[in-house]
Amino acid sequence: MKKIYRNLISVALTLFSIQAIPQQVTSNPLSKGYYIVVAAFHDTQEDLAKRYASKINQGGLHSSFGLDPVRKFYYVYLDQYAEFNESIAQMLKARKQGGFGEAWVRIIKDGSVSVSAVVAKREEPVQKVNHPASEVNATATREVKVEVPKAIEEKKPEPAATEVVENPTPKPVYLPQTLNNTPVFLSLYNATNNQVIDGDIEVVDTERTRLITKVKGNTYLTLPNPGTKSGQLSLISSVFGFRKEQLEINYKNTEADTARAYVNLVGNFYMLNFGLSRIHKGDISTLYNVYFYNDAAIMLPDSKFQLNSLLQMFKENPNLKIILHGHTNGSGRGKIIYMGPSKDFFAITKDVVQGSGSSKELSVARAEVIREWLITNGVSDKGVTVKGWGGSRMIHDKNSVHARKNIRVDVEVVDE
Repeated sequence: MKKIYRNLISVALTLFSIQAIPQQVTSNPLSKGYYIVVAAFHDTQEDLAKRYASKINQGGLHSSFGLDPVRKFYYVYLDQYAEFNESIAQMLKARKQGGFGEAWVRIIKDGSVSVSAVVAKREEPVQKVNHPASEVNATATREVKVEVPKAIEEKKPEPAATEVVENPTPKPVYLPQTLNNTPVFLSLYNATNNQVIDGDIEVVDTERTRLITKVKGNTYLTLPNPGTKSGQLSLISSVFGFRKEQLEINYKNTEADTARAYVNLVGNFYMLNFGLSRIHKGDISTLYNVYFYNDAAIMLPDSKFQLNSLLQMFKENPNLKIILHGHTNGSGRGKIIYMGPSKDFFAITKDVVQGSGSSKELSVARAEVIREWLITNGVSDKGVTVKGWGGSRMIHDKNSVHARKNIRVDVEVVDE
């Protein structure tokens, strides 16, 4: 699974017009927190820190500076955060898009409760609008190159390898901001460690309890209009190994939903945060994206991604114990192709073993091959057991267009 940070908006960037307003500078020490620092100066170089911060603000960005009384440095920083993960995500954004390739995070553990000196602040222009289609001017994101005064270099920690989801191209903002004129970003992440996870979101017409569409998480998109009087949408996460989470949002009156903890309006898009929890004892999650060759207990190569998601569950909790429940589409007997001595889990090789058996035997063999793959990748053989059901627990008619979904392996957590 790719590791990416879920916070996608950099305080070093702005989607709105910015006006710098000089403030009186004091030497207040930095308060406790995590700072995105772009330069450091001796405590005798307050004027240089002030000049550099002012130059950043003149370029259309937001910057402040303050004193670290312990290290005796003035730090010029883009913003302050209370959480480490968020500060790292914003620092990476500042490096990538803000023109600050050497930005780093400075942790202030102790300090004054007073706020650090602010050189300039952002002010978003207020415009009157007469109808929903009225347009508010937005300034395109740009890089600001400034000459850094001679400063004291401090060793900057190297961040872990990561991938950052790009922000959408800045577009005009319309007021009021509804889902008709404003895209959304559906953020799926593990609530335990804040790691972004891949998955789908079911978009449901709440009023009619009707599935409208299914979309990918961690993408920018425009949600469909349910076409109902209420305009209410339900968004339900569907991520293997995690419990479902349902969020509500209104298509017509979306701004009011920002009062909900999981909805944020950031510039020209809404962010919906799905903080997901792992399945626990008694829960069942289906490996719908683990596929098998016809009549075979051998997996298709496309299965590797979701298998790795299952393996990650064991890495997070080595004491995990699961049952793999195999299912087929219908009952009856037929040929069964088993994996050969070469132990290739993902190909029909020359040494495969040809056999025959019941649908129940095929379902057991398919669950068993997943178990063997897990053991090969370091999972204890005591952590995984298998059970085959054949076609006795189909979820669709065997002749329907959804019949292939009957061919599946369920993961039941029995201990953790």
